Amino acid sequence: MSKKDSAAQLDFEGQRPGEELLFVFRRHIIAMRKGFYLLLGPLVITAIPPLIWQDNLELFLLPVGGLALGLILFFYHWMMWYFTVYIVTNQRLRQVTQKGFFGKDVVELRLSKIQNISYNIPGFSGEIFGFGTIVIQTFVGDLVIRNVEHPDKTYNKLQDAVSTAVETQGDNEEVTI
Repeated sequence: MSKKDSAAQLDFEGQRPGEELLFVFRRHIIAMRKGFYLLLGPLVITAIPPLIWQDNLELFLLPVGGLALGLILFFYHWMMWYFTVYIVTNQRLRQVTQKGFFGKDVVELRLSKIQNISYNIPGFSGEIFGFGTIVIQTFVGDLVIRNVEHPDKTYNKLQDAVSTAVETQGDNEEVTI
C-alpha cells in the first residue's frame, strides 16, 4: 500500500493507524447566538436614520453597510462554531477548538482514562431547543462541553465508547502484565 493510499483512508487529520472514527459532534447552533446578535445589531442601528430623515435618499445606503458589517462579524462567529469539533474514536476523544482566523487548540483524552461522564439540560430553553452541557471527569480535571446538541444522545454514545475502550484496555493490560 502506498503512502498516498493510506492517507486517503484517514477520516481526520492526526488519526493514528488502526484508530477507528466512531462519531463527530459539535456545539449546538445556539452557541452562535452572539454572532446572530452581531448580524442584526448593525443592521437595526443603521436602519434608524433613514426612518427619521426620509427625505435624504443617501441615508438609505446605511442599512446596506450595516448588513455588510453584520455579515462580516457573523462570519467570524460562524467560523469559530463550525471549525470547533469533537471527534470520538475507539481510543480517544479529541477536542479541536478554533481560536481566531488562524489559531487552533487541540485537547485529547484517552477514553480509558475517563472516570465519569454526566450531562445537564438547562431548563425550558435547553429542553425546547435540544442543547445542554456534558461534563467529562478524569484524574487530571474536568472537560466541560457547553451547548452540546442533543446531550442525551451524545452522552449515551460517549458512555458506549468509554465502556468499550475500558474493556479493550483491560484485555491489553492483562496480556502485558
